[in-house]
Amino acid sequence: MRLFHLVGSMLAVGAIAAAPGASAALKVMACEPEWGALVQELAGDHASIYVATNALQDPHRIQAKPSLIASARSADLLVCTGAELEIGWLPVLVRQSGNTAVQPGQPGYFEAADYVTKLEVPTRLDRAEGDVHAAGNPHIQTDARNFVPIAEALAKRLADLDRSNAEYYRSRHADFSKRWSAAIERWQSQAAPLRGAPVVVQHKAFPYLEQWLGLVEVATLEPKPGVEPTTGSLTEVLTLMQQKPAKMILRAAYNDGRSSEWLAERAKLPVVVLPFTVGGSDKARDLFGLFDDTIARLLAAQQ
Repeated sequence: MRLFHLVGSMLAVGAIAAAPGASAALKVMACEPEWGALVQELAGDHASIYVATNALQDPHRIQAKPSLIASARSADLLVCTGAELEIGWLPVLVRQSGNTAVQPGQPGYFEAADYVTKLEVPTRLDRAEGDVHAAGNPHIQTDARNFVPIAEALAKRLADLDRSNAEYYRSRHADFSKRWSAAIERWQSQAAPLRGAPVVVQHKAFPYLEQWLGLVEVATLEPKPGVEPTTGSLTEVLTLMQQKPAKMILRAAYNDGRSSEWLAERAKLPVVVLPFTVGGSDKARDLFGLFDDTIARLLAAQQ
């Protein structure tokens, strides 16, 4: 039932944007829910938005299904994370769409990661080390500050693609920027008690969140990025935590919870299931709700 609710909430993004009577000038395909939500903020009823994935799907592991290819084929703008997050499916999707407008290097192709400073950029590439991304960690959406330069670039791209409504996009961006800046100040103030809190993460999904809020990562459940933990590797983490105690275990809504629950039971720690993107919880219905709920869940575990 919960899955139905979350998926339905994400599909509603497109449904609202394409409501009867709306002047949907642009057809936008967003690879992840956070970018669909950002386009909604910036474009309002001037865009019809299709979100390719939902919050309970691992964005690394998506299949280029016919329905996704069909959406890409008719899109004016493709908005994705980039930084190799979608490396396993996006190139196939774009190629098979046959849509020249959304090919890499074209105005209709937008990668959000191009506009922020990436963390955890590897000094060497070795696939034996797991799911390592050459451009750095792609989970940029967990730091609210990253949306500032991305929104600016995306609003400009929308205006370039739909010049007759350029002023509309600039106005929407100005309004969003004002509300977002105020929200960032509020979130940072609320999250002050979290600074310095040691955490264990299930997947290397939160370096941007950690840098923003001052959380300290002391261990990762996955022995290598993208490799599911075994009982042996979990036991090693449990032993490590005797020297480096933690306050909580973090995982994304789409992660299988068995390994984090195994550790939580033995280490007597709370597991914090973070929404990770729009639709990842009942309260994360838009970008503002995403961070409202993220901060609230972290503070509840801290207390």
